[in-house]
Amino acid sequence: MTAIRINFDKDLVLAGHFLLKHLEREERHRLATAARLSHHPRGAMIFQKGDPGDSMMAVIRGRVKICCHSMDGKELVLSIINKGGLFGEIALLDGEPRTADAVALEETDLLVLDRSQLMPVLTARPDLAFRIISVLCKRLRQTSEHLEDTLFLEAPSRFARALKRLGEAFGRPGPEGLRLDIKLSQQQLGCLVGVSRESVNKLLNEWQRAGVIGMDAGCIVIRDAQALDEIAESCD
Repeated sequence: MTAIRINFDKDLVLAGHFLLKHLEREERHRLATAARLSHHPRGAMIFQKGDPGDSMMAVIRGRVKICCHSMDGKELVLSIINKGGLFGEIALLDGEPRTADAVALEETDLLVLDRSQLMPVLTARPDLAFRIISVLCKRLRQTSEHLEDTLFLEAPSRFARALKRLGEAFGRPGPEGLRLDIKLSQQQLGCLVGVSRESVNKLLNEWQRAGVIGMDAGCIVIRDAQALDEIAESCD
């Protein structure tokens, strides 16, 4: 972890964050004074499973993947945190070790809020605690859906549903369709879905030939959303 060289106004960052903007100005200023700003290059490990859960992070710039690994080194991506998102909230709330790894997908700037500084604020402001719990519940629902897809669906349906979720999070409408404004390698897409890179490559090629998707400067474009929906709901 390295210090951010850009001179961010931490008060302004907190005031613009979807969760922390609800604090009173004095509360926000106290947190801003205690908060740290950190920079992580692409591919850098932000924290690992088992590390002390002593802080929560807000993404100021960049994207972070939350992932876990099997004993033989296979990776499963649990979620991707975009600009404005929070992560590290589980360990922050219960004080237990980290439950997964966090890795910078690209150049990433974070606002780091220490547990010792944030917990007194949450105790005094139950509304803020409930907002964090809401974020946690949403994350849990996403993980449950991911697990169900992995257990019960074949690779095409799982991959189609993953592209739909990426479209909801990163989609930008354009003349050719919904462009996923995030560049993920076939290996990373496979880790997100729980299938091999070869399976991802095969499905991408098939769906491109069928006109379901396209590619634009390394980004996937969903050209036929209805066809993707049908694949996602298929039980075959």
